[in-house]
Amino acid sequence: MPALDIESVKGLSSVEAAEKIRTGGYNELPESKKHGIFDIIVEVVKEPMFILLVASGLIYFVLGDVTEGIMLMSFVFVIIGITVYQEQKTERALEALRNLSSPRALVIRDGEQKRIAGREVVTGDMLILVEGDRIPADGVFISSNNVSVDESLLTGESVPVRKIQWTQGVNAERPGGDDQPFIYSGTLVVQGQGLAEVRSTGARTEMGKIGCVLQTVERGETRLKGEISRIVRSIAIVGLILCTIIVVVYGMSRGNWIEGLLAGITLAMAILPEEFPVVLTIFLALGAWRISKKNVLTRQVPAIETLGSATVLCVDKTGTLTRNRMTVQSFFAKGQLCLHDATGKNSVAEICHELAEFAILACKKDPFDPMEKALIQLREGDFGKTEHIHAGWELIVEYPLSPELLAMSNVWRSPGGNDYIIAAKGAPEAIADLCHFDETKQQALAVDINTMAAEGLRVLGVAKASFIRPELPGGQHDFAFAFLGLVGFADPVRPQVADAVKECYTAGIRVVMITGDYPLTAKNIARQIGLNDTDNCITGTELDAMSEEELRKRITSVSIFARVVPEQKLRIVNSLKAAGEVVAMTGDGVNDAPALKSADIGIAMGGRGTDVAREASSLVLLDDNFASIVSAMRLGRRIFDNLKKAMAYIFSIHVPIAGMSLIPVLFNMPLVLLPVHIVFLELIIDPACSIVFESEKEERNVMNRPPRHKEEGLFTKKTLALSLLQGFVVLAVVLVVYVNALGRGFGEAEVRTLTFTTIVIANLCLILTNRSWSETIITTVRTPNKAMAWVFAGTLICLILVLFIPVLQALFRFGRVPFADLLVCAVAGAGSVIWFECYKYFDKKSG
Repeated sequence: MPALDIESVKGLSSVEAAEKIRTGGYNELPESKKHGIFDIIVEVVKEPMFILLVASGLIYFVLGDVTEGIMLMSFVFVIIGITVYQEQKTERALEALRNLSSPRALVIRDGEQKRIAGREVVTGDMLILVEGDRIPADGVFISSNNVSVDESLLTGESVPVRKIQWTQGVNAERPGGDDQPFIYSGTLVVQGQGLAEVRSTGARTEMGKIGCVLQTVERGETRLKGEISRIVRSIAIVGLILCTIIVVVYGMSRGNWIEGLLAGITLAMAILPEEFPVVLTIFLALGAWRISKKNVLTRQVPAIETLGSATVLCVDKTGTLTRNRMTVQSFFAKGQLCLHDATGKNSVAEICHELAEFAILACKKDPFDPMEKALIQLREGDFGKTEHIHAGWELIVEYPLSPELLAMSNVWRSPGGNDYIIAAKGAPEAIADLCHFDETKQQALAVDINTMAAEGLRVLGVAKASFIRPELPGGQHDFAFAFLGLVGFADPVRPQVADAVKECYTAGIRVVMITGDYPLTAKNIARQIGLNDTDNCITGTELDAMSEEELRKRITSVSIFARVVPEQKLRIVNSLKAAGEVVAMTGDGVNDAPALKSADIGIAMGGRGTDVAREASSLVLLDDNFASIVSAMRLGRRIFDNLKKAMAYIFSIHVPIAGMSLIPVLFNMPLVLLPVHIVFLELIIDPACSIVFESEKEERNVMNRPPRHKEEGLFTKKTLALSLLQGFVVLAVVLVVYVNALGRGFGEAEVRTLTFTTIVIANLCLILTNRSWSETIITTVRTPNKAMAWVFAGTLICLILVLFIPVLQALFRFGRVPFADLLVCAVAGAGSVIWFECYKYFDKKSG
């Protein structure tokens, strides 16, 4: 195969690309119909709460109360406005996630390599494609090096097909078949690398023609959604039965069936917890958006639910725990260890010149690998001025690295020469194998490797060979290699990792490092980042020799897996899961995909990861930083906590509203809550449970407690009991105010005023007390929540208006009451949550 050479390729200019986007559009398929305002309004009209509200308004019109009917109908538009705002906010968050999750492409523009969104690829772009890339557009290979592509998306054939370089006169054919130069959007590079020219984009690609739809972020069914659906269904059935009873009792006892129907509708509106599904949708969508702000993209919504229950975090070392910016630290040649100082005058010692020369020759001409980049950097210093740099040599063939032989070789020819020079580099054991080391030499080499690895260095072996026959052999073993020495690389640990690991341990999350490096290198890094039990390590070889039972016993205490190949990660994940752990797993390669898919939370690398790894994952780490994973876990716990608070608040506030709709009817007492009052309360409840609680900061102990059990739902017995108890205490306080007002001789309008005021104040206090289930109101008020401030201000202003403006008083059927009695109602409403504040205080003290 001809070698890949992209140094002379300039590609399109940025101006040309922008013009092509303007005239030809983006590289994307026609979008499915968006969730517009009209669609949202149609969904609102179908909601039971909307139907009940319209029914109430019509009944008032029938009764001749036109003013109250018009007011209720006006609330219809208010509710539609709130719903449209919430839905569009959710849609915007999801749209941002869709844009983030679109495939990326590496192109050459203005003579430079640039990684852009796949939708920005245009015809004429030069694509750099490597193993694991999802091809973003149709085109042809103008340079190909051992490339195979999985075209099963278009052909249904699971066997990858070979690709060759395009030559003039070759006509386009249908997808499928070996030795074709054509590539197709959506297919996957499974081997090799190449340079391709884009010929078709968007709807003009093969994928566009057959209408395939790429992966999108969707609000799918989740375990929480199922739980909430069951709760809502159960409450709706109970509510329907109670409403029927109310209508019958009211009609038979008072002889007014129309008002009985109105009382039944009022109870239905009071009981129906229509906020539950809305809250879940908003929390998960905005939660995914918040997590994306921490450089973590959510591809599968259930991952947000699972984040807070992860007990083990399995991470790659390179690029996640470390910077993935390799630098050459030392050389070992002819029995001597030479330190490399890139800033020094003689950065490469004379004795190591040949080793450095062939290490550079063994690299790709335009490398992606960080160690190859570090070796190429040697040309930039004083070593680049020596005769050991061969700028004019021709690269003839590359022998790629394979799972069977972890080494690669480049065959070079000097200008005008007929002899071939071969440079090889790779895992020291593989280079020793190529050099046919006997056992004695292998043992001596192992000592040198361990000396370098103990310093935390990643070690590569380098060898050379020459060849004079006219035809090159098919494999690297056919050359007579001579061992030149070892090169040691360092990849510094990211500065935030040690603190993030400590935070994981505090949160009850075990961190397991999985790496292809040597055990000594892995242990050195583990000590730097503060991993527990750094002396306990399992190698890939030991892993293969273990039975499942033995691995299951050891895996509960091991924190380091070294010399592990990607295929072994799946076994590690499955063993951890079998031991009862909830596993979060990072990965970046094609072979990591099975492990990512098997893990409870698969986390793909967004920077260096392959598209296939990203597609198999639940989350994508956009900056490849370990600290970002921990930040996402913290956010996952916060989202679940706040969701529980919102649901608990909804449960508790519906108890007094439903109670005060039901009790007066059953005991033939004056009605206090009418549909207009329920709507007023709902206008507080809806933004409170969806916006106020969603934006609430995390609890102080969010990362100081063990992970929750993965089967734990929103409503544990304790949560449900405390929520209902909050509601019944408020109901009891409101009933006391109600009965006391009746006993003092107040009329129905005045009783309604006092009772409603108490419910509103108690409602606000329930929001305050449920902001935290561990801290008291005195502590939480110091933490600002802008959404809560707006809800409180709006509620209190509206309450004052309906209490003191005569027109509004009449609409709400209120009467004038002494100001002192209103203060008593406010104190009573606030007092209804004091018991829960005391509970939190003593619970925290005892804990």
